[in-house]
Amino acid sequence: MINVGQGIVLQDDEVALDFVQSPGPGGQNVNKVATTVQLRFCVAGSASLPAEVKRRLTKLAGRRMTKDGVLVLHARRYRRQSRNREDAIARLVALVRQAATAPRTRVRTRPTAASRERRLRRKRTRSEQKRLRQRPLPGET
Repeated sequence: MINVGQGIVLQDDEVALDFVQSPGPGGQNVNKVATTVQLRFCVAGSASLPAEVKRRLTKLAGRRMTKDGVLVLHARRYRRQSRNREDAIARLVALVRQAATAPRTRVRTRPTAASRERRLRRKRTRSEQKRLRQRPLPGET
């Protein structure tokens, strides 16, 4: 069980970990050792997540979410498989925690009278500055 917090606990059978060979340089060792962790978590079929959290998690995941509603994370930051496994689970927990907290709604405010007055004063100053840059009309000099 993976304790996410805020009353959310993910079951071990909901999270699938696969180990694949890391891409990139590494000499002979890279062809022998499968250190990259590929974590798969079916968001759409998860019984542990409320519907609202699933919706926000799907939005947060972006390209990491498949069309079937499966979140796929690749952890290849470390050279050891165990560290990459911990990293993948930590990233999943962080994503779910972020999705579990509802965004605060914006409270609309109105500008103060002083800020409106400052804005209008700046507009008048700028207008006067631009007017003075213009060529004088014939007979105005």
